Amino acid sequence: MRRRDFITLVGGASAVWPVAMRAQERARIYRLGALQLSPRSLPNHVAFYAELQRLGFIEGQNLVVDERGYGLHVEQLADHAAEIVKAQVDVILATGDLPIRAAQQATTTIPILGFTDDMLGSKFVSSLAKPGGNTTGVSILATELDGKRQDILIEAVPGLRRMAALADSSTTAPRQLQALQDAARARGVELSIYEIAKPNEIAAAIDAAKKADAAALNVLASPLLFAARQVIMERAMALHLPAMYQWPEVAEQGGLLGYGPRLVLIYREILARQMVSLLRGIKPGDIPVEQPTKFDLVINLTTAKALGLTIPPTLLARADEVIE
Repeated sequence: MRRRDFITLVGGASAVWPVAMRAQERARIYRLGALQLSPRSLPNHVAFYAELQRLGFIEGQNLVVDERGYGLHVEQLADHAAEIVKAQVDVILATGDLPIRAAQQATTTIPILGFTDDMLGSKFVSSLAKPGGNTTGVSILATELDGKRQDILIEAVPGLRRMAALADSSTTAPRQLQALQDAARARGVELSIYEIAKPNEIAAAIDAAKKADAAALNVLASPLLFAARQVIMERAMALHLPAMYQWPEVAEQGGLLGYGPRLVLIYREILARQMVSLLRGIKPGDIPVEQPTKFDLVINLTTAKALGLTIPPTLLARADEVIE
C-alpha cells in the first residue's frame, strides 16, 4: 500500500453551505447516540467532537451527545441500542462489529455511522461506493493490515520461530486466521492463535501463549482489544513478550510496535465530516464508505530496551517514528 493522504470522497460542503441553512442548524437541537466500547476521554473522541464544533455542531448549543453510550460492555450493547432508538436520536455512532450489529438490529431507519475493520466483509453495507440501507462510515482494511503487522513483527524479532496472535472471536474470521497461519508458516514461523470473547480472558490467553514458548505477540485488529490495550501492554511487558499493535498511537503509549492509520486522523478527518453530512440530512446510503490510505509504523526503542530486544537497523530506517 502506498502512503498518501486520506481520500476525500465527500468534502468541502461546509465551506459552501448556505448561510440560511447554517442558521437553521444553530436553531435546531441535534441528538447523537453512541455505541462505544471505549471511554469518551480518548484523544480520538476528543478530536471528533472538536471537529464537529468547528463545523457548527456544538455541545450545549445545538448538539446533545449520548454520554452513557461510551465505555459500554459488550453485554450492554443491545439494551443501549434499543434505548437510543426509542429516544429517536438523529444519528448513531458505532465502533466495531458488535456495536454496529447491535445498532442495525435495533433500527433500519436511523442513520448509523460505523467504524470497523471490514464494513463490506462483515456485510454491514452492500458496497463501499454505494452502501445502501442506513449505514455508512469507515472500513480500515483490517485483514490486509493484520498480515502486514505480522510480517513486521517477524522482522523485528530476529530468529523468531514461535509466535502468537491474540484474536477477538467476534471480529476476525476463521479464514483470516488461517491466512495468517499460512503466511507465518511460509516464513518458517509457527503461529498459535488465542481467541478471546471477553476482556477478562485476555491475561490468561497471553499467559498461555508465553507458556507455549511464543516469542512474540501480534494483537489483531479489534475495538475490544484496543479498549484493553493497557492490560495487554502490561502483561506482555511482564512476560518479556514483544508485541505488535493495531494503532501507531499504542506504541507511543508504551507498546513496542504499532502499524496502521492514525486513529485521531480517522475520527477528525473522516468520521466527523461524514457525521456532519448525516446530520444535514444526506442519506447514509448515498455517502461512500471510506478507507484510510496513509499508514504509520512507530517503534518504541525504550520498550525494546526493556525487553532486551535489538530492532534491526533496516526496520528502524523504515519507521515513521522512533521513540527513544
